Amino acid sequence: MYYFPEQPPYLLLAIGLLIAVTSGFGLSGTLKTIVQKWRKDSTEKAEANFYSKQLLVPFLGITFGISLFLYSGLAIFGFPPILALGVGLPLSLLTCLLVWLQLSSMLSFAKNKGMQALDLDSLS
Repeated sequence: MYYFPEQPPYLLLAIGLLIAVTSGFGLSGTLKTIVQKWRKDSTEKAEANFYSKQLLVPFLGITFGISLFLYSGLAIFGFPPILALGVGLPLSLLTCLLVWLQLSSMLSFAKNKGMQALDLDSLS
């Protein structure tokens, strides 16, 4: 027996994408502000945890938006709602957790070693 949703969640798909994109712009702006502050106050050593707290709210917005987008996309393609949530939520949360760990380690590396240490173009 096939599952065909009576009303596919197209609106939730668009809302999830909108939330993720706008939160991404917020995260980008916050990162640019943090880097500019590091350049201006290069003598002052601030903790990386303080910057992580500033980045947490936009990143949680991205996580929520991606989770909603993935759940809605799976539901549109015929997954039952429980299965779509069971697949989409752990997949998006695990991915976002790994990205958060990578972002925080890169920020602490850049804070300790300087932004020139992250220049990957010079390696080629």
